[in-house]
This record gives sequence, structure tokens and C-alpha cells, in this order.
Amino acid sequence: MLEARIQQQFFESADLVYQVADGLARPVADAAQAVVACLTSGGRLLACGQGGGQWLAQWFSAALMLRFERERPPLAAMSLGPWLALPPYPHDELAGDPTLSLALQLRALGQPGDLLLACSASGDDATLAAAIREAHAKEMSVVLLSGSTADGAATLPALLQETDLWIPVPHERLPRVHEVHLLVLHALCDAIDLQLLGDAEPD
Repeated sequence: MLEARIQQQFFESADLVYQVADGLARPVADAAQAVVACLTSGGRLLACGQGGGQWLAQWFSAALMLRFERERPPLAAMSLGPWLALPPYPHDELAGDPTLSLALQLRALGQPGDLLLACSASGDDATLAAAIREAHAKEMSVVLLSGSTADGAATLPALLQETDLWIPVPHERLPRVHEVHLLVLHALCDAIDLQLLGDAEPD
């Protein structure tokens, strides 16, 4: 029984990947082109997420700054996240609304022409919503990786503008969404390297 349940995890993940492959190929390709256009024009990629999405954002920014599979110069990417410690004199705005933690970082670091990549397995998160609004206020475009909420609602995609991109994974289980999001980021890194370095085998 235990082995059958474990096998079912693999089957469910593989089924989801197969189902979304056709639909996600175009938005992932568009996102890769947007990232390269941003970085080659002097902009930066700022990545953020909540829960497991925070880890994915950190991994993606590190893969761009260091390397994915091929050696190349570092790319201007960084991840945003929660502070491990607050200063002794807390920011009044943050004290009044803790969901502004990412938005305030974007207010300090974001510049017109930068790109925000946001990861949310649910598609409904107040902190990421505030970050997306702040990115737009800073004249930044947004790439949103999201899943679905329990009731099917997704407030984050409703915030996107014409210059933004949405990569949705319609599944109710958060682990499955995270798995596809990681695969999406792998595909993004590969497509970015392809555009910057040409077609060659990884090291």
C-alpha cells in the first residue's frame, strides 16, 4: 500500500506536467525573452515569493547570478524576502500592515525597466499583491507564476497589466504546483542561456 501511494505521487506529477506542457510553452518563452530584454538593457530581475515560492525565487535568482548548466558572466538578479530581524525602530507603515514587507523592498530597490518575478502556489496572497502593485508603481513589468486557490479564485492575475506575463499551473495541490514551477524555472534558465550564449551542450 505504501509503495502504491508513493508511485501515485510520481504518476500525478507526471500527468500534470504532460497536461500543462503545451499551454505553458508560449508564456515561458515570452518570459525568457522578457528577462533577457530586461537584463541586456541594464535592468535587473527581482524575484520574490511566499512559502515554497520564496525558496523558488531564491533558487532562480541564484541560478541567474551564478550559473544554471553553462558558465557565463553573472546576471543582475536578486531575491527579496522577509527580514530575519527588524530594526529597533520599526517602520510605521510596516507595523501597520505587515503585508508590505516585499513592497517596501521594491520601493527601495526597484527601478523603471526592472522585472519582478513573483511565485505563488495559491494565486491569492496579500503580500505578493502589494509587491505587484509596488512594481507597477515603479514602472516595472511582472512575471507571475501562480496556482489556484481552493475556491478557484485567483486575485493575483487580476492585478496584471498588458506588459506583464502570467504562467498559471491549475492544480489544487500545492506540492504539484511547486514541482511544475521548479520545472518552469529550469526551462526559463535554459531559454535565457540559449538566447545569451547560443545553442551548445551544457558543461
